Amino acid sequence: MANWEGINEFVAVAELQSFSAAAKRLGLSTAQVSRQVVKLENRLGSKLLNRTTRVVALTDTGETFYRHCQPILEELNAAERVITDLQAKPTGKLMMTAPVTYGERIIAPVINDIAKAHPELEIHLHLTNQLVDLIHDGYDLAIRLGTLEDSSYIARRLSSRAWHMAASPDYLARFGTPHSISELARHQCILGTSDSWKFSRQGKPELVRVKARMRCNSGVAVIDAALKGLGIAQLPDYYVNPYLDSGELVEVMPGYQIADEGIWAIYPSTRHLSPKVRLVIDALVEALQ
Repeated sequence: MANWEGINEFVAVAELQSFSAAAKRLGLSTAQVSRQVVKLENRLGSKLLNRTTRVVALTDTGETFYRHCQPILEELNAAERVITDLQAKPTGKLMMTAPVTYGERIIAPVINDIAKAHPELEIHLHLTNQLVDLIHDGYDLAIRLGTLEDSSYIARRLSSRAWHMAASPDYLARFGTPHSISELARHQCILGTSDSWKFSRQGKPELVRVKARMRCNSGVAVIDAALKGLGIAQLPDYYVNPYLDSGELVEVMPGYQIADEGIWAIYPSTRHLSPKVRLVIDALVEALQ
């Protein structure tokens, strides 16, 4: 069994370069901290600190020992915080962000239910299609769609989205139904923010540039144009599913549909989740899956 006696005191002195400052941090007397460090040195049979009247500095051996002890103590402290947080109620302000349309239609109703059930929480939900810096901008949590580009965050998959090509029955009656990518050149296409559409050909993803008759940076506007027979649109399921179900839109080229993409909750890579963030993520997982 490892003997932990004196290690907390040693690490505090090493970091603060002062016995009195270490004693203040630990809530002990300076004499008690000094005695514990001396006992540790005697047990190890090695001098860890050089002491003068003005400064306390690590010896080479002390530097090596500190590098090993410091992360272990951090892990122990983190473990204690995890257990404490598991028993704590989610309270305080939670800052989160999500894409605009998905946030309005899918995320906001879940967050509103959480806010109703937990009046002690103050939730700020910011809807934007811009990628924000969670740490710099002070966000606890973000919802991201599709492929994740930033690996500096921790991600949890909440659900998935499917992309569909769709057009109105009126449009297809007038212009016919395309059955291959090459046939799209003869059709009216409605684009959003990208010049390319996503396809799967022989099991491999492919981006194809599409000539647009119309384009708009709003999915709501694109779906409205498709409903009015202005062309074929490619949009995620949460835009088109209600209209496919009602028959107002018809799916086009389903054999070229790409594999479902992930919908993620991401948060800074801290060592543990606070109760409020854990509550929101768990609620989103339950609601979306």
